[in-house]
Amino acid sequence: MGLKHQAVSARKWRSAIRQVERHFPAHLPPLLFLTDPDRTPDPIAAIKTLPEGSGVIYRHFGSSDRFETGARIAAVCRARKLSFLIAADPSLAAALEADGVHWPEKQLHHARHWRGYFQIQTASAHSRRAISRAAQAGMDAVLVSAVFPSRSPSAGVPLGAARLRRLSRIAQLPLYGLGGVSESNAARIANRAGLSGISGIAG
Repeated sequence: MGLKHQAVSARKWRSAIRQVERHFPAHLPPLLFLTDPDRTPDPIAAIKTLPEGSGVIYRHFGSSDRFETGARIAAVCRARKLSFLIAADPSLAAALEADGVHWPEKQLHHARHWRGYFQIQTASAHSRRAISRAAQAGMDAVLVSAVFPSRSPSAGVPLGAARLRRLSRIAQLPLYGLGGVSESNAARIANRAGLSGISGIAG
């Protein structure tokens, strides 16, 4: 990517983020970056390019070096004043003094044991019913996927921006769009939802 393209991309991300900030609760980052061992093998490098005020969800998938890697990510997030969440591992989140926990949809039932412990708890959702369950569980926000066509093998048929906007109007909590979100389409959902992604985010 050339310098001019990078500048244009960063400008589009900042514009979309400003849209999110106009309607999102102040304690929630307008953009969330999810780590992935395959698609983002160097999460620290990716995190250092995130726009100001973003958040990070560290997904370790049971890695043996999760504490060490998590500690390095936590240090970078603190230095850059980014929100730091850990997926599906509240014990690690507590040990590293993370801001919160992100719960996969199938593990949402565990969240009730940790209510009030963290500043932020989010969950994944792939349906309107799952969004409702997350609201009942006291989540601060839900990551809804997939919104746009995605490279993820589990993405399925994309919802599309219009459907995500409709869901946001009836949801009882803030939504993030996940799946195929990029600088070229972020503005299509930013007035109704937060932004989240695994790759292609830089500010």
